[in-house]
Amino acid sequence: MLRFAALSLLFVSFHAARCDAQEAVSVTRTDGAETVLRVYRPAGVSGASTCAPLAVFSPGLGGTENGYPYLGEGLRDSGWLTIVVGHKESGPKPMMGAVWKSGMHNGMLEMVTDPALYRDRLMDIGAALKWANEQCHRPFRALLGHSMGSETVMFEAGAANKLGVRGEDRFDAYVAISTSGPGSIFPEHAWNKIGKPLYVLTGTEDKGLEGGWQWRTAPFDDLPAGCHWLGVIDGATHLNFAGIGMAGKTKRVTLDSVRAFLTGARDGYCVPPAAEAGLQLRSK
Repeated sequence: MLRFAALSLLFVSFHAARCDAQEAVSVTRTDGAETVLRVYRPAGVSGASTCAPLAVFSPGLGGTENGYPYLGEGLRDSGWLTIVVGHKESGPKPMMGAVWKSGMHNGMLEMVTDPALYRDRLMDIGAALKWANEQCHRPFRALLGHSMGSETVMFEAGAANKLGVRGEDRFDAYVAISTSGPGSIFPEHAWNKIGKPLYVLTGTEDKGLEGGWQWRTAPFDDLPAGCHWLGVIDGATHLNFAGIGMAGKTKRVTLDSVRAFLTGARDGYCVPPAAEAGLQLRSK
């Protein structure tokens, strides 16, 4: 399964690079390194008076800025300036190098527990945020991520961790898809000080390196009362959230629920939508 996951992420990354017609932008990080962004601009939004809300997306290990077009396009069509960030230090080539050296499970675990890679990711996100805000002051800013990208989201939101990584909480809301429970990255009760709106999303077939899908729900259970949601999609696998495999249902439900969450968080009316077939939704 993990071998298929790694190879599938590579396929999606390179295939999207050939097919995706969205705008690519290169930005400079604070350490001088270049980061590539895939930018999805909403139609009819320009200038400070009509400044679009911002959604920044952090891909999983082995992913690139060319992945997750269903989220990029869907959020763009709902009026969000959407940016998928390229994290080259944890992209396809470094991942395959780690897998070749240490094996599938150990190579991937080594990368997702490497604090230097998360610091690089947070610098990438900072560069994307700076680029977006130079055009106009964004009225609302959300950070989303999948898998390793969801750990990046949790660091930025202020989750305690075992890696010594500190985020800056620069966003107004957060979405963590396929995040980790307690283990090599997060201790018990790592999330109980996160106060901003946060949506934790997983699926009943969303297996992780250190646990099953129920393990991925632990962060929600630890959150204090507030604008916090937990979504579980029936039958969704880890790869489905990246748009791989028989992912039509997962993509549709993910996009619908993420849009509902972000709209409610932005408007100050964080009430879960009506029940949707295939989605178990809780809030606190």
